Amino acid sequence: QVQLVESGGGLVQPGGSLRLSCVASGSIFSINAMGWYRQAPGKERDLVATITSGGNTDYADSVKGRFTISRDSAKNTVSLQMNSLKPEDTAVYYCHANVRTSWRPTNAYDYWGQGTQVTVSA
Repeated sequence: QVQLVESGGGLVQPGGSLRLSCVASGSIFSINAMGWYRQAPGKERDLVATITSGGNTDYADSVKGRFTISRDSAKNTVSLQMNSLKPEDTAVYYCHANVRTSWRPTNAYDYWGQGTQVTVSA
């Protein structure tokens, strides 16, 4: 079993910054992609940013230039630095990881954290 635990959410004023972190633990052989998704009330869960094991990144258009994703593969962690936050960034943010649990490439599964609330408000 694999667990993802997020930290770093909270309340911030518009224009402010927050840093989210997520650590994966458990039966991990290796981790493929890691990323962050968010879900606002009444909306679907959407991609925010992802990063591959090779360090390639992808961002939602709405956060490009403001958010930066990074990972420490040795520590099985992924972080999201969020700058210039806007009220529309308010959501529950979820950490995601595609984890290989053995040497077999087919033994790769998606795992999610429990979510952390980010609220941007004056």
